[in-house]
Amino acid sequence: MVFFELFLMLIVILIAAEVFTNALEHLGEKLGISEGVTGSLFAAVGTALPETSVPLLALLAGTQNLQTNEEIGVGAILGAPLMLATLSISLMAFAVLKKRGANGRFHPEKTGLRRDLDFFIVAFSFAALALFIPHTQAAIRAALGFGMVLIYFIYILLTIRASKHLVSSGHGTEAEDPMFLCRLGLPNNTVVIVLQLVLGLGLLVAGAKGFIHGVEEAAQIIGVSTLLLSLLIIPIATELPEKVNSILWVRKGKDTLAFGNITGAMVFQGTLLPAIGIMLTPWEPRVEVLSGLVITLVAAIWLRVLVARGGIKIWHLWVNGLMYLIYLGIVLL
Repeated sequence: MVFFELFLMLIVILIAAEVFTNALEHLGEKLGISEGVTGSLFAAVGTALPETSVPLLALLAGTQNLQTNEEIGVGAILGAPLMLATLSISLMAFAVLKKRGANGRFHPEKTGLRRDLDFFIVAFSFAALALFIPHTQAAIRAALGFGMVLIYFIYILLTIRASKHLVSSGHGTEAEDPMFLCRLGLPNNTVVIVLQLVLGLGLLVAGAKGFIHGVEEAAQIIGVSTLLLSLLIIPIATELPEKVNSILWVRKGKDTLAFGNITGAMVFQGTLLPAIGIMLTPWEPRVEVLSGLVITLVAAIWLRVLVARGGIKIWHLWVNGLMYLIYLGIVLL
């Protein structure tokens, strides 16, 4: 029954993410904003809500076991960017392998991709540094957390500022599929878009809350630590929306949306949530935590080097998938 509950909550999360991102595409088109804003901000934050709600609900309103809540929180916070930077992004390569070939190239809009990766690498380096700041130095840890929040707001401002130029260059958001609520006969207007966004958000929170309790029970049954299970299972489940949407977009040739959906979520996951973890959890350099941080940073830097060198080939992203397998080997062995 526990694993059935986890599967059921996964279905709820997937449906909620589809409802949410479908409305976001229509909102982006209605507002006349770029694919960069829609992918890196709207879709990224929308599909990152499951991962966001899991650690927040675990830390603020989770189980009666404080240690369990903290381990679920840390696992979900660090597991999400790890999954995005490694396994999630490598799946896009497999999705277009037959059509483009191993030496084929992705063609995302590069200025936005560079901005996403630069902000993520800087912010996540702060998160790694905080592991070695003693809890007695509360002011320093708080300053790091505040700095990471500030980084994200600066990122938002720069991404929005670049939107107008990108739209005029042909990178405006276009919603191909009709909005779900409109299929029921409702008009396509701002009120209906907001209604569908709220519906998706409600389903996301409900699915995440159920997942917290399922993970705690599953950890006891399997006989592993809640932290390890949270690092591996929660991100796989809650990152599925990013993977599914990015795969669909990249197969349609919408590389900017596909990459922005993942790298934008990395910035969101690498700034606001680690800031919360630094201040509310025992943010310590355990093997599972430190190795995950290092591999995530290496994967992001690898992508940044590829962009700087002129482009990303299909096989390049297989390296990111290999990094995830290396992480599995470290934590399981």
